[in-house]
Amino acid sequence: MSERVAVYIDFDNVVISRYDDVYGKQAWRKDDPRQHGQPAGSKDAIDLKLAAARVDFGAIIDFAASFGSVSLSRAYADWSVPANASYKTELIQRSLHLVQLFTASGVKNGADIRLAVDAVEDLMRHPEITHVVLVAGDSDFVPLAQSCKQLGRYVVGIGVTGSTSRALVSACNEFIDYAHLPGVTPPPSAAKKPSAAKKSVAKEPGAKKSAAKKSTKTSAKDTPDDAATDLLVRAIRVVLQKSDGDWVYAAGVKSQMQRMDPAFKEKSLGFSSFRAFVDSRGDQVFSKVDNGQLTVRLP
Repeated sequence: MSERVAVYIDFDNVVISRYDDVYGKQAWRKDDPRQHGQPAGSKDAIDLKLAAARVDFGAIIDFAASFGSVSLSRAYADWSVPANASYKTELIQRSLHLVQLFTASGVKNGADIRLAVDAVEDLMRHPEITHVVLVAGDSDFVPLAQSCKQLGRYVVGIGVTGSTSRALVSACNEFIDYAHLPGVTPPPSAAKKPSAAKKSVAKEPGAKKSAAKKSTKTSAKDTPDDAATDLLVRAIRVVLQKSDGDWVYAAGVKSQMQRMDPAFKEKSLGFSSFRAFVDSRGDQVFSKVDNGQLTVRLP
């Protein structure tokens, strides 16, 4: 049976989250750009900011199609809002079904409820659907992801950095950050807000070296590279518990890593392959090729 994919997009969530990711926390609330979003060429300041933070929904659909044929695709929003309406042509050209939500109803989380109801109904009516792609970030979607998995579907999550619930990431079979999707280009560097650290250096050029050194050490602990190394070591330990020897296949370790953290992708860390990622951790993980397959063990 060929793989069939259903895509559900919490449109407001991903657009607002991307805007906040580009311009800083609560930027959408401060700028209130809902009534903006004019065609390309507009010189309005907010229009320009919206253009720089524009979400590439084509890249989302293309990624969803890598799992199989996209049979259903729905995007939920109030399409009468100019900022949302500016996407309509692009979405219709990609055959998305635009589901209208009226804010006048006064129902909180209306998109979450409608999306969840539609998804479960679709899965009951269409047993041929094998994969569900949730483009959202709210923890409210955790029960939906769990229900889809209980119904035997493979759940893929797509969210934006800083606005995605960790619980939702864990509830998916696989998760990828929007910024790491193939084809997504980073926003212009000028659009990014300077970090708090840079602001601090600018304001206090005479800050003590010890404080700067302490700050560097603190941030180093939270780097994606360090987190990935820790994940690799933990996954090897788990796989070793079920193994009779000291060496385990790297393919099994990678699968375990993705089960432990669906957001793990070696390419997002700058590596062309999982082997290159493992080789870069030579001080913590030993590797060798056995019968044409990469194997690993802990020192």
